[in-house]
Amino acid sequence: MSIVDKIKQQIEANPIIIYMKGTPDAPQCGFSARAASTLKACGLPFAAVDVLSDPEIRQGIKEYSSWPTIPQVYIKQQFIGGSDIVAEMYENGELQQLMKDLA
Repeated sequence: MSIVDKIKQQIEANPIIIYMKGTPDAPQCGFSARAASTLKACGLPFAAVDVLSDPEIRQGIKEYSSWPTIPQVYIKQQFIGGSDIVAEMYENGELQQLMKDLA
């Protein structure tokens, strides 16, 4: 299975997924910490992939999304963005609206 196929499978299998540095309970950068805590604040379970533990995923997700930075959040197989976008969407209620049917 190619790395793109693996990433696609992960995104399809998880309604909410974050590709981040570290884990939600032990983030390894401030941006990943912010994005994960924003997702936690929404109160729904989400999957997390630690890109630091898999260099192929770390590079592959950037190519998959055409987005150069980590973290990356996907909801319902749609690329949402990184920590700033996710936080802004949370603050204005868009993120909760996007997730409402997943509860």
